[in-house]
Amino acid sequence: MATVVNSSDEQAKPKPQQLRMVWPEQLLNAPPEIRLHDGYTLRTYQPGDEPGFYHVMDLAGFTGWDMEKLAPTLATILPDGWYLIVDQASGEIVATTMATHHPSEFHPFGGEMGWVAGHPAHAGKGLGKAVCAAVTRRFLSAGYKNIYLRTDDWRLPAIKTYLTLGYQPFLFAPDMAERWEAICGNLAWKFTPEQWPKA
Repeated sequence: MATVVNSSDEQAKPKPQQLRMVWPEQLLNAPPEIRLHDGYTLRTYQPGDEPGFYHVMDLAGFTGWDMEKLAPTLATILPDGWYLIVDQASGEIVATTMATHHPSEFHPFGGEMGWVAGHPAHAGKGLGKAVCAAVTRRFLSAGYKNIYLRTDDWRLPAIKTYLTLGYQPFLFAPDMAERWEAICGNLAWKFTPEQWPKA
């Protein structure tokens, strides 16, 4: 006879919603400056970049990318909205991100900066900041007023990059202020929820 185990007490908590950050209204006329470290080239996607893109995504922890996974995203990328940084010495793609048209409940006519990734061997050179600045400028040049990104609590270096660029936490759920307070503490960043946009 089979034994039925009541595991209701052991059920895992639901996965928390991803954090969101937005480009603030007061910076819609202030595109961020692109600063590129010597030895690197910033450019947009070219046919044939896919294998290099899959590789840098894998190294950044975003595994399983192939054409089947990429195809739906390709359909949402703005023209000249997929940015890559190439190491001039090796020709290798070492950073990437995309400007995608992705309206949502909180972001009507919204543009989402997605799939920010960098090669670990090239960390600390501001490459992530450069590609994110390029994508933000692309959205602004296209007239977007609702620009956002999604990220996770533990991606502290990425979050610091976004904050430094000018993005602000978006307090769209009851647990957001508490989570951002912890993040700001870990980053030694000023916690100012009264200044951040809310849903």
